Parts: sequence; C-alpha cells; structure tokens
Amino acid sequence: MNNRRQFMLASASALAVGQTLLTRQTSAATADRKHPICVFTKPFNSLSFDELADRIAELEFDGIEAPIRRGGHIEPEQVPDRLPELVDALKQRDLEITVMTSDINDPDDPLTEKVLRTAAILGIKRYRMQYVDYDRKQPIAKQLANWNAQFRDLAAINHDLGILGLYQNHAGAKNMGAAIWDLARVLDGIPVEDLAVAYDIRHAMVEGSQSWPVAFRMIQPHIDTVYVKDYDWNDQKLENVPLGEGFVNESFFKLLREINFAGPISLHEEYLDHRRPELVPDHLAAIKDDMEQLERWLSK
Repeated sequence: MNNRRQFMLASASALAVGQTLLTRQTSAATADRKHPICVFTKPFNSLSFDELADRIAELEFDGIEAPIRRGGHIEPEQVPDRLPELVDALKQRDLEITVMTSDINDPDDPLTEKVLRTAAILGIKRYRMQYVDYDRKQPIAKQLANWNAQFRDLAAINHDLGILGLYQNHAGAKNMGAAIWDLARVLDGIPVEDLAVAYDIRHAMVEGSQSWPVAFRMIQPHIDTVYVKDYDWNDQKLENVPLGEGFVNESFFKLLREINFAGPISLHEEYLDHRRPELVPDHLAAIKDDMEQLERWLSK
C-alpha cells in the first residue's frame, strides 16, 4: 500500500511538472513577467466574447481591462446575466478580467452593489471607478472633503465584497485627480486594500510635465495598477501616439523598478478611432506593436 501510494504521488507530481512545463512552453512570453499585463479592450465592442478572447490570447496578454459600463461590452443592468459569459470565454483561453472599467463612484446607487457583488463572485479583483468632476463654483477644499467621505463609504462596500476600487488620474481642468495632490488628499485614511489608484503615466506627464516624479512619489503608497499609453504635442494640440513615439519613456519604468512595483499593468491604445468596427485589425496590429515596446522597457 505504501509503495502504491508513493507511486501515485510520484505520478501525480510528474504529471504536474509536465503540465507546468507545457504551460511554460506554450506561454513563454508571459512566464517570466514580473507584472500581469492586460489590455484595455474599448476598441473591440463589435466582437463576440469568444472572438475577443481569441484575439487577446493571440497577443499573449494575461487578461483584459474590460469596459463594463454604458456603451461598453456589457451594460450595467445586464451584468448579472452577461458578465459570467465574458468571464467564461476568457477563462477558456487562460485569460481574466484584470480590471473591470465601470460607471461606479456612488455608494448609494442601487446598481453599485449589484454590479460589484456579481464581479466579486466571479473572481474579478479590481474595478476602475468613474471620475468625479470639480464644480468651479464651489470651494475646492469642501469638495475634496465630500469626496473623501463618499470614497470611504464606497471602500467599505469594497471591503465587504472583497473587491478593490481603482481611481485613475486623468488630465483635464475639471477632473479631480489630474493634479495628483488632490487625489492623495481624497484617499487620505482609506485603506489601499479597499480603494487605490490606477496610475496613468500619460495623464500624469501631461499635467506634471517635469514635476511628475515628485507627484508620483506622493501618490506611490496608494498605487495598485499602472496604466501605460503615450502622447505628443502637435501645433499646441495634445494627441495620443504609439508607445515610444511621444513623451512617455524608459525613465518611468526605471522608477517602477526602483520601487519594486509588481502590480498589474494595463496597456491603453487610444490613437485610433475605437468607434469604427472596421478598424479592429488595425487596433490589433497597433496593440501588438505597443506591447512589444512595453516589454522592451520592462525587460531593461
């Protein structure tokens, strides 16, 4: 009996090793990654869930950042019925929803808990929040205090459900978080395990120009996920460009290595029109090129 048990254990161990080796051989591009890398799939609303999963698997990502919001892959009201279908289609290709992009920022909205509970049950660990905007007629300090209270309540829901909310810094005069310092104040006292930052280097550099590294150090304790995309200025007009052709550069990834950042990275390709289904092949080619540039920076 002991010999038989030892044989079965050895066989199971050998099978597990063989499966591991096969996984490493078939996923060589992802095996050595320090970071899970996902891609924002906003340009692919015209694809079925199976087609989406196939295309992303071919590009060798670990998962997707899925727009589960108005006009996205799934409308918020449809989440209980359709989100399991998307999760299953991805799982069949060894993919996940790394980040669920949402319309959520109000803890009192009836859809908030409904959507988050469904996502949490399905094993989704993170969701990106909807932005909040300044009212220029109201005192800034008062608005920040109100958002701190609002985000605390939302963080409490996240904590109970076991899901993490992410707030993205986004450039623009009306956007809370564009300046970074204001986002740090709003997040003060909120556990990073419940509500954190999706740090967008493109938007940080647009707003911070030369001072963005200082703001990065300030918000660093709150960062869970990093967003990567690039931009340039054309006749004083801001435009999105392929990764490596604008201002975003290797210095940012050197900084990530210095702080031993190991969280997810989400690649955003936003320089082609996401509303035109006929451009899907162009988006896929552009994402492939951007991914190669991203991995060059990460491997240094």
